[in-house]
Amino acid sequence: MCLLLQSLVLMALCFHPANMCPKNCTCIHGNGLNVTCSHGQLKEIPLDLPPDTVLLRLDHNQVTAIPDQVFKELRLLRELNLSHNAIRTLGENAFRGLERTLLALDLSNNRITTVHKDVFALLKARVNMGNNPWHCDCTLQQVLKGMMYDHESASRVLCKSSELHEHGPPRPFLTIDADLCNLAKRTTDYAMLVTMFGWFTMVISYVVYYVRQNQEDARRHLEYLKSLPSKQKIPDDGDDISTVV
Repeated sequence: MCLLLQSLVLMALCFHPANMCPKNCTCIHGNGLNVTCSHGQLKEIPLDLPPDTVLLRLDHNQVTAIPDQVFKELRLLRELNLSHNAIRTLGENAFRGLERTLLALDLSNNRITTVHKDVFALLKARVNMGNNPWHCDCTLQQVLKGMMYDHESASRVLCKSSELHEHGPPRPFLTIDADLCNLAKRTTDYAMLVTMFGWFTMVISYVVYYVRQNQEDARRHLEYLKSLPSKQKIPDDGDDISTVV
């Protein structure tokens, strides 16, 4: 009887009440509350996650987006696994509220191409961003410079495409030596220069056309004046007297 009672107490301590655990998830008390929703066919982040969750596994689901502040109530969360989903979009404030506690964030094996430059700005966590079809541009360069990442994790960031317009297989982001932010600025400056040159050419062309048109009109007016019959000279009295004499 005592053994049975001890077993029931142990189960009560280890398992979270079912009515507080999200659907298709398992909640177990270990070193804090561990919530596992792996392979749960979830298409979005559950909104009823227990606030005392310490470890949250949402890997191998069908989640496509991480909305702003969706984890803001999880003030004790230390590890978050979002790998092997279909995530394309991360809200700028997707991880707001996790800045002080989160230690590990796994976003590998998704469909992320770009993120807001401040999405990881305040996080202390190590972020696994590998195996995503990244577009390597100024924004991603700013993200990697502004976050705490180790060399191994950053080396997994492969450029599916980049501002350098290179062709070939994906290459590690760390092998790109160019300053993509300055490259984008130079590209913008070049585009502005081309646009200004185009406008300048149009203005010059209009001025040349205007001058030529006025010259043609002046020539026609001059020819018209020349074509008019000249007036005959009227003899005065002095001419008459000279004729009589």
